[in-house]
Amino acid sequence: MVTYENGPLLSNGKDWAEEIKKTEHYTGIDIRMEWRKIENTFYNYLYRYPSMGVGFSSMTRYSNQLGRPMGIYGFIEMPFSRRGIYKNFYLSYFGQIGLGFHIKPYDAESNPLNQFVGTNLNSYIHLGFKANYKLSNRVSLIGSIGLKHFSNGAIKRPNAGINYIPIGIGVKTKLGSVHPLPTEAVNYPELEKRGFWNIAMYLGYKNYEVDEGSYFRGGLGINYLWEASYKYRVGLGLDWFYGAGVNDRWPGENTNFLDANSFAIVGSWEWKINKHLYAPVALGVYLDRSEFNNEMTWFYERVGVRYRFDNHVFIGVQIKAHKAKADFFEFTMGYTIPGKVQYIRSK
Repeated sequence: MVTYENGPLLSNGKDWAEEIKKTEHYTGIDIRMEWRKIENTFYNYLYRYPSMGVGFSSMTRYSNQLGRPMGIYGFIEMPFSRRGIYKNFYLSYFGQIGLGFHIKPYDAESNPLNQFVGTNLNSYIHLGFKANYKLSNRVSLIGSIGLKHFSNGAIKRPNAGINYIPIGIGVKTKLGSVHPLPTEAVNYPELEKRGFWNIAMYLGYKNYEVDEGSYFRGGLGINYLWEASYKYRVGLGLDWFYGAGVNDRWPGENTNFLDANSFAIVGSWEWKINKHLYAPVALGVYLDRSEFNNEMTWFYERVGVRYRFDNHVFIGVQIKAHKAKADFFEFTMGYTIPGKVQYIRSK
């Protein structure tokens, strides 16, 4: 699949961002290799036979302030309608996550205007919607619109984040044998209504001031989640966060334990993409927050992706943010303790 993309750069309203926006415009190409899951299994049927794969994205021109942002990523795409996938035209939504690179970062002397990112290597995220029109059994036309984002999660400031709104048009060609999608409905398995304890450790680094060092940022979380449906788990828990170097970062201040640590109650939600892969989403409310660690609002958000192995160990990466402004990237590892089945219900 090859797509040509074109769209504006989003400004954050700052004078320097408005200055860059005058000359910056995204034009790029996106190349993907995808595999559509057509086995007639429960999760494939539940999510309307989604596509997964890998891809590469690149601007087609060089920017004096931003360089030529590129990204390599993995993605998942899901149709909106089960009926639509059997027609020539259908709509879908997608998410891409990976690494962004070949970006010209902020430099006080050579690139002072660009305060969008402070590193060459960043996270790459692209979320959007896609229209698919089948010309033949092998060839389809596609159109898309979305939000493309580059950020280092405050590992090194400045880090306002680069945001584009690319509108794309392209062509998709099927390789190898062409197999039709299954048309038979799949019986839903028995839904085990039970609770789960998630115990997670968060690890990361945070840069607090431009041209100064980065410090360890981490914590622990304990959440109890309930199997709400075939797709979702919901729950409640507690988070503890720690910011290292508070004495170094605030010399002369009379800091104490609570200035380096914070505690919160958090509402959690898990979107089960399949048996192992899921997306955690959370909204936390601080019971005690630390302004010395740049926790400037009374609440925070979390979103990411995790993979849970058969032995209940999970790993993942999330972004913790305050009003959509990154606090730090959480590289997560943990363990899930499943509770006893209380009752079983079939759809």
